[in-house]
Amino acid sequence: MLETIATKAVEQNEAVLTDLAKKIWDCPETAFNEVKACEWTAQVLRDAGFQVEVGCANLPTAIRATWGKGHPVIGFLGEYDALPGLSQKVSTEKEPVTPGAAGQGCGHNLLGVACVGAALGMKAELEATGKEGTVVFYGCPAEEVLTGKAFMAREGAFTDLDVAFSWHGSSSNNLSVGTMTGLNSAIFHFTGVTAHAGGDPHNGRSALDACELMSVGANYLREHVTSDVRIHYVYKEGGTAPNIVPDKASVWYYVRAMSRQAIEDTYARLVKVAEGAAHMTETKLDVEFLGGCYNTLNPVMLTNLTHDVMEQIAMPQWTEEEKAFAKTLNEKSQQYEKVKASGVLENGPLCTFVEPVEKRYGYGSTDVGDVQHIVPCVQVMTATCNLAAPGHSWQITACAGMSIGMKGMLYGAKVMAATAMKLVDDPKLVEQAKEEFQQSMKGQSYKCPIPKEVPIPQPQK
Repeated sequence: MLETIATKAVEQNEAVLTDLAKKIWDCPETAFNEVKACEWTAQVLRDAGFQVEVGCANLPTAIRATWGKGHPVIGFLGEYDALPGLSQKVSTEKEPVTPGAAGQGCGHNLLGVACVGAALGMKAELEATGKEGTVVFYGCPAEEVLTGKAFMAREGAFTDLDVAFSWHGSSSNNLSVGTMTGLNSAIFHFTGVTAHAGGDPHNGRSALDACELMSVGANYLREHVTSDVRIHYVYKEGGTAPNIVPDKASVWYYVRAMSRQAIEDTYARLVKVAEGAAHMTETKLDVEFLGGCYNTLNPVMLTNLTHDVMEQIAMPQWTEEEKAFAKTLNEKSQQYEKVKASGVLENGPLCTFVEPVEKRYGYGSTDVGDVQHIVPCVQVMTATCNLAAPGHSWQITACAGMSIGMKGMLYGAKVMAATAMKLVDDPKLVEQAKEEFQQSMKGQSYKCPIPKEVPIPQPQK
């Protein structure tokens, strides 16, 4: 098994890292509100000798922490935002800490800390060997609303990097060279004229009618887009009572696709659908563009290099208690029968091996895609939850607060730290990654999907 100064440093910092992850789990904060998580993470990095800037790129809860000098400049992309409504105890029963409150249903309390661990590991080896290189940790807010890194990129946050690493918890240990969708997000607000729905309906102009007609048009649009496009929506406001013609109504849309071009083309058509609905109902339309992100662009060479390192590092050894916990969760998952039929549970309720690199395509989105269109950036995933855990679920929250999640987090930190040092030791690998990146971009350059006039959300007081 591969052991390096960097991986041993992660082990030596286990208590600090797990304490930080637990504190963030205990105090879940939603997108752009990660005040405590930002503060605690920044302090750990200060204590470790990093130069720390809080409020990086004009985002109050963003961090840029650096140590070292010269090249390669390697970034680690941390996150720490929680999901609304996913409060959960460390329990095999669905049992919220506070009903309706936020929780770490995507394991981001582990995500930022794994990247802190990788940064500490890389720093330790650079320090011990005297080799040249710069470690950069980014605390990236608001991944769950898919705009944090795009806002940071708009301000030039990642342009000085040679290579970047991202990590995420998963039900398995894997890396992919496939693509996940990018996205545009907007709320369509309609304003009409109120009236008595029974007494004088002819004087009313229904904003709710406009929302419903927009949705009809959007559903017809689905037939005439490429097969990678996804359009989904939820009503935000729809009136107060049946006997009052609603003068205010709004509907929130996501447009996803495997390329920015497809996203932008479909979104432009969706705006026309909204405009048509406003014309039909004689209402006023206001489009609140919330932001967007790029599809992922996973680098093949860096992914394969990281996979080779992952196979050489000792995986977590699950205790009988952890296996029993995961087994119970699996059996309570709505995905249990499907996962069982796939055969992946034959080796136990938790992942015990590294999957081969595959070209997986995913219809979820992540703002890591924005960074991947600026510099070569690899995404690492290691097992932090039971094999049948649904995404964004109370089961993931439960595992993220206990030893299952912590072990997977530390494993991911070691993988990133050790791979980063491979790049320090062989500068030709960095050049190769950059050449591949340029070829993948096909002469294009990153253009932030969020216009300058869209303000950066501020923490809610």
